Amino acid sequence: MPRHPSKPATEALTLTPIAITRSCFQDKFGVPRQPGLTRHARAELIIQPPFDREDAFRGLETASHLWLTFQFHEAVRADWRPVVRPPRLGGNRKMGVFASRSPFRPNSLGLSVVRNEGLVRKDGQLILRISDHDLIEGTPILDIKPYLPFADSVPEATLGWADSPPTEKLDVVFMPEAEAQIGKLPPEEYPELRPLIEDVVAYDPRPSFRRGREEERIYGAHLYDLNVRFRFVNDHSRKRVEVLTVC
Repeated sequence: MPRHPSKPATEALTLTPIAITRSCFQDKFGVPRQPGLTRHARAELIIQPPFDREDAFRGLETASHLWLTFQFHEAVRADWRPVVRPPRLGGNRKMGVFASRSPFRPNSLGLSVVRNEGLVRKDGQLILRISDHDLIEGTPILDIKPYLPFADSVPEATLGWADSPPTEKLDVVFMPEAEAQIGKLPPEEYPELRPLIEDVVAYDPRPSFRRGREEERIYGAHLYDLNVRFRFVNDHSRKRVEVLTVC
């Protein structure tokens, strides 16, 4: 007789969120397409009862990075499709969903490596702080594990169509009004805001079919409780992004 009997198969896939994400990214537009593309993205994982016990996280302080299993809660669909169009391929080439990292998956599950910024208790809540992430506000966290460098890192691993990180970053110019608005914001409430904005807009968060174009259109990304407005300029001198306002 096993000491801890397994659940019946009918109950085995019942998942309960361990934490809910409080993120600098308020919606999908502008979120890095992979974690690690901006070291300045910060979030707090609000640990939910009955998991909000310090002893459940004992020893986690020694881990510099963590694996998070989560749900793409804004990508849940009644039906799934066998093929997707990865943004990395310009949105023009179809790949099998299981050969991609698309959020539109049968079980809507995601997996990210993030930087561990420590566990704190604030206002009665147990909070795990992270950075280098790609999670939007409200993301349910289904599991937390330490990243094991000797086991999880595979330097010789390859993926033909995405072997290297994106290298093309646009120049970012903060217009005077945006610079003045950032200067008035308390850094403790908006940590590393300027470099976060740079990372978000420099990788061109527009849909694939719009990238590389000069447009009159002004875009907006919601970071914390701010609306960052910016536009893309492609003149004879250089391609760049102009950050217009941050308010």
